[in-house]
Amino acid sequence: MCGIVGYIGDKDVDSVILVGLEKLEYRGYDSAGIATISGNELSVRKRVGKLRNLADVLNREPLGGKIGIGHTRWATHGEPNEINAHPQVDCTKQFAVVHNGIIENCYSLKEQLLEEGHVFQSDTDTEVVAHLIEKHYRDSLEKAVLQTADELKGSFALAVISERDPQKIVGVRQNSPLVIGVGKGENLIASDIPALLSLTRKIVDLEDREICVVERDRVGIFTFKGRKVRREARLVDWTVELTEKKGYPHFMLKEIYEQPEVLENNLKRRVKAGNEIDILGDLNLSDSEFSRVSRIFIQACGTSWHAGLIGKYLFEHYCRVYTEVDISSEFRYRNPVADGETYVMAISQSGETADTLGSLREAKAKFLRAISICNVMGSTIPRESDGVVYTHAGPEIGVASTKAYTAQLLTLYLLAFYMAKIRWLLTDKELGEKITELKTIPEKMRRFFDSAQCIDVLAEKFYGTRDFLFLGRGINYPSALEGALKLKEVSYIHATGHPAGEMKHGPIALIDEKMPVVCITPKGSVYEKMLSNVEEVKARKGKVIAVATEGDERIRSMADYVVYIPETFEEFTPLLVAPPLQLLAYRIALLRGCDVDKPRNLAKSVTVE
Repeated sequence: MCGIVGYIGDKDVDSVILVGLEKLEYRGYDSAGIATISGNELSVRKRVGKLRNLADVLNREPLGGKIGIGHTRWATHGEPNEINAHPQVDCTKQFAVVHNGIIENCYSLKEQLLEEGHVFQSDTDTEVVAHLIEKHYRDSLEKAVLQTADELKGSFALAVISERDPQKIVGVRQNSPLVIGVGKGENLIASDIPALLSLTRKIVDLEDREICVVERDRVGIFTFKGRKVRREARLVDWTVELTEKKGYPHFMLKEIYEQPEVLENNLKRRVKAGNEIDILGDLNLSDSEFSRVSRIFIQACGTSWHAGLIGKYLFEHYCRVYTEVDISSEFRYRNPVADGETYVMAISQSGETADTLGSLREAKAKFLRAISICNVMGSTIPRESDGVVYTHAGPEIGVASTKAYTAQLLTLYLLAFYMAKIRWLLTDKELGEKITELKTIPEKMRRFFDSAQCIDVLAEKFYGTRDFLFLGRGINYPSALEGALKLKEVSYIHATGHPAGEMKHGPIALIDEKMPVVCITPKGSVYEKMLSNVEEVKARKGKVIAVATEGDERIRSMADYVVYIPETFEEFTPLLVAPPLQLLAYRIALLRGCDVDKPRNLAKSVTVE
């Protein structure tokens, strides 16, 4: 979950590393550090807290040099402090290591190294790596790193430099992401693509159990067994401008407001003339194969899991395909009953989520077809899937997912509608009606944004609240879960989402005059039942915030506050419910003084168990 960046070339390494780390700070912001080599001497600077603390010290005391590695930390082993910050060094302070992941056998390795006379300074698992490299070094940094990697168990992406071999960065990957950026007279290495975009869009993906040697004018890739790997660079379609705020105060707000454009662009990409949906080719499936699917296991984490829950409604309602949705960390440790026509669908924004990747590998080990929905091209989950549909949401920098979520939903709608059509469960006329309405959603989102001042009123009223309840039914039960998750992620208010029908089975005990309850009540098949739940909340003096369809005067007479969304088909309401709940979380978090782009204890991509 930490961020790694390395650079070798002609530019001032301090500034290059800082720019890269700024683009990776969403991966961790407990501390940050940099190591460079100048005049064949290794130097390290580290600071606790946000990246700006490291930038301040480098402005006063620059390191210089043309080669370096940097790190933003999300703490696992050892509390966030300067000693535990990366880079970590060995006894001689000639080898520097940055690490993303967890070394599972670090304690046994540390005991062995202590017996051999090594002296440890930190509480991190990473320092073990530095001492092992020191121990194994003879005449080649990559050989020492390779010997070290053979002794490590767990997940790790490493970048290593040494004043004893000062013209190269050595990178290693095992179950944690690492990519190489190829430039002219300069090369880079990083945990994620945004860190590279200011200098190059040519990317080489490192696979598991591979080591790379990054020099100024060349890059070499080898397996852990020493076999040379030839892999061409790919050109990514992201630009550095996509990773900037463009005048918005926060990435989260920018990404909320980008949702109409993301949906529009995907509809143009996926829906051709005559309402033909162009989506199956990415999954490497024929119509006959896709139509024979008898069971779908959707597995995901967090916001992606909520998208999967909506996908269950769609696949069962429109396609009549039995669908289960599991949290990935649970799915990977159970033994589901499956047959040859069962498909496992992984949903992940980053494509690197550790539990989702682990579940995908478990599925493939059981000879099930594994497909994925993902945002980041070339990431591990798509590479290991039998087929993938990319959501094309562009880089999402804010830790709390917004535009990636609605892009996932759109992908699930299109997949379900396509499957329903080829299974003769949706006529051309019915499909045309669905697609026509779906194409109106981006403009309806914009209409809501034009009248979103009501969210500011709610935020002012409730930002001091300790607890929130979110209630929804049917296809908007997952919307309640997602609204609660957004609020607690960025504002640190305790919030829970529930099926509205379950309110009487426990959550109703929490309701009093201090409890705000967000009731998701757009017009649809469960509208009357939601109104009954609203009445039950009011009878306990709870404060009702209703998300309702424009023109609904009945709910206005019942709720304390109403947020109106444009009218649409019931199945599409989650797309229009999401933005007001996202904005509510954002505005409340700001009033509470929270850092919405970098919430405490969270990182964008969860790459460790």
